[in-house]
Amino acid sequence: MKFGIDRLLSEPELRAALQGKRVALLAHPASVTADLTHSVDALMACPDLKVTAAFGPQHGMRGDLQDNMMESPDFTDPVHGIPVFSLYGEVRRPTGQAMGTFDVILVDMQDLGCRIYTFITTLLYMLEAAAEHGKTVWVLDRPNPAGRPVEGLTLRPGWESFVGAGPMPMRHGMTLGELGLWFIDRFKLDVDYRVIEMQGWAPEQAPGFGWPLGERSWINPSPNAPNLSMARAYAGTVMLEGTTLSEGRGTTRPLELFGAPDIDARAVIAEMRALAPEWLKGCRLRDCWFEPTFHKHVGTLCNGVQMHVDDPAYDHAAFRPWRVQALAFKAIRRLYPDYDLWRDFPYEYAFGKLAIDVINGGPALREWVDDPAATPAHLDALTLPDEAAWVEERKPFLLY
Repeated sequence: MKFGIDRLLSEPELRAALQGKRVALLAHPASVTADLTHSVDALMACPDLKVTAAFGPQHGMRGDLQDNMMESPDFTDPVHGIPVFSLYGEVRRPTGQAMGTFDVILVDMQDLGCRIYTFITTLLYMLEAAAEHGKTVWVLDRPNPAGRPVEGLTLRPGWESFVGAGPMPMRHGMTLGELGLWFIDRFKLDVDYRVIEMQGWAPEQAPGFGWPLGERSWINPSPNAPNLSMARAYAGTVMLEGTTLSEGRGTTRPLELFGAPDIDARAVIAEMRALAPEWLKGCRLRDCWFEPTFHKHVGTLCNGVQMHVDDPAYDHAAFRPWRVQALAFKAIRRLYPDYDLWRDFPYEYAFGKLAIDVINGGPALREWVDDPAATPAHLDALTLPDEAAWVEERKPFLLY
């Protein structure tokens, strides 16, 4: 298969519309060609393109910063001498000065298929700025490694944030190029927009179900996104960032596991199976031990649970990571009613709100976990209509 960047480089007719234009690139470390050349280097080597600037999202163009709210500065590319503007530093929306450095911006970012992943919000902000300044946006499309399934509550009005660009569920099942089409329609943006589509993307095909296993190397789009298993689990495990539980940062399997020094992982798994065994289909849960080298519970032995989605038991259609993680919270609350579960700290510049609510686009998930009378059926009653509505809403914007 071919990603958008590879088509642009190999098909001169696609580049014809860029002749005489100043071109910018919005990219991160996973923005590479099929032979692993970074997109900025590949585009700079194109004699018929004039690349004048670059932009980096959260974690920076170089992907060097680990955690939330660790900001990247602007800098000058040491190889090519062009300015690289940070969209996760002093600003998260591009400034008028930065927008003045180009005519067309190429957006080439590997996404993870999750509302919380800030690259999609950065795309929205760039589209809004392009509409304001009369610029053109091209998305060089890439796979959604989590594939087409949809899961989670829709973000509620008033809960928009840098991790909540609009009213979509946690797992949206779209590519970045498709999301751009939805953003333009949803927010009524008057912007010149084009998607350079992939060729041969097969999101229903085993064993990758969205990611071309065996065809393309996995490169971390952010520091704690080390593999396909993390991408599959992320729509659930990202909620751990709003809790006192470790999400495995400081281990070699971040966002595939969770734990703490003061929980009994085997008891948690047993409680999960007793509560909603139907929510655990498609994956295997395994109790484990780990000691984070940084971040929450650093240097402390934790008992935890790892979510395995890379063996023959994996069922892509059945696996529902958001429900698996929600069920884990419910099990912990039932086993330890007074457990200090919810982390109270500023999350992605959303102040005065609990991080778990910012992550979920509203308080409903937390309220369900904390209500002793609330059952899995109650959460399904809230969530299933949201998921069904999104499946219909996204249909006009699907390109594959």
